[in-house]
Amino acid sequence: MPAKNRIKQYLENGYYHIYNRGVEKRAIFLDLQDYSVFNLYLKEYLTPKNEEGLFERLSNPLLSSPEKEKILRLLRLNNFDEEITLLSYCLMPNHFHFEIKQKSPGSIDKFMNSLGTRYTMYFNKKYKRVGSLYQGVYKGVLVNSDEQLLQLSAYIHRQALALKNTFPDGQPSSYFDYAGIKKTEFIKPTEILSYFSKTNPSFSYEAFVNQENDFSSLSHLLLETTSGLAS
Repeated sequence: MPAKNRIKQYLENGYYHIYNRGVEKRAIFLDLQDYSVFNLYLKEYLTPKNEEGLFERLSNPLLSSPEKEKILRLLRLNNFDEEITLLSYCLMPNHFHFEIKQKSPGSIDKFMNSLGTRYTMYFNKKYKRVGSLYQGVYKGVLVNSDEQLLQLSAYIHRQALALKNTFPDGQPSSYFDYAGIKKTEFIKPTEILSYFSKTNPSFSYEAFVNQENDFSSLSHLLLETTSGLAS
């Protein structure tokens, strides 16, 4: 029998929960640098590529060889800004969650393959290991309603908030973009925030995330079929 949510149904302009965890549930982020590198990759894949500016920098005769190679790498790098919208996400020690809207079928698969391969290469080189980093192919499941879309966002952010004391700025996630504390270019919270009040704290997004909820309605969307948080 196929592993849960390994078989993916991709639709144009569909919303998805995309997730994966380390092989044998091992950690895939061991220090702050690992989280930072993964976030950098998200930024490079999901923000517009300024090719004109990169070519202009490349034409500088005083450019050092390392800088030149860096620019050439960025020019070769895949970019999914026009295909993938990252609504919410969190990075946990041994897994990650993305809430994604894709423009056309196949966009998520290309994005996840690029991101997964690149981060595995970084991780294996840094920690002098070989082989797969993740527990099989990433998992993906279609979000079928507005209620699921909102609940999934809350679930993802609750994961990060549960480890809020891990780092000075909290566990890496999009929650602070939703709370208006920071603005990350590759996070797009507007669509989900449009369901909530900006002036009434009782109906704010923060109140929604922090209310009691067992997320049982999301059981088919998650890592485990449980009412608690995934491990």
